[in-house]
Amino acid sequence: MKEYTISVFSEHKVGLLHRITVIFSRRKINIESLNTSESEVRGIFRFTIVINTTEDMAKSVTKQIEKQIGILKAFYHTVDEIVYQEIALYKVPTAAFAHGDEVENLIRRHNARILTIEPEYIIVEKTGHKEETKQLFRELEPYGILQFARSGRIALTKQIKEISTYLKEIDTHQKETADEVLTY
Repeated sequence: MKEYTISVFSEHKVGLLHRITVIFSRRKINIESLNTSESEVRGIFRFTIVINTTEDMAKSVTKQIEKQIGILKAFYHTVDEIVYQEIALYKVPTAAFAHGDEVENLIRRHNARILTIEPEYIIVEKTGHKEETKQLFRELEPYGILQFARSGRIALTKQIKEISTYLKEIDTHQKETADEVLTY
């Protein structure tokens, strides 16, 4: 078992997320992280899905995802083929900062930042890998964490070829296929 990040590029269609998650459910693969957003191409959306499985299974689910109506292209990547981050928010009691500079130094050491200061609580933001956000959680825990939330992974590939190039290739292939069908 290995961690894979699957990037899916799609049209903006209702029900598409459900159809994608069913592909994983049928194979009993747990989705570790899921994020959706607009991509760099107007009108095209990106799903970033993290799973732990074998390479054969990652390849298989990627092919199944691509067969869905509304999916333009899907790729699977290992951790060393991408650059990725997550964001975590921590709500800590303001009283935790009354014990000197300990918590403030802890936040600085983790390259985190304070987003808001209220009389009862302070919201801290940390961007990094899951292990880094978990480590800050463990170190803030003794001071009291009122709330905690972490985003799904966002990732970009290290390869140079842009998604717009892939989309143009797909469009060209679809036009060629349509022309071949018409000539028969």
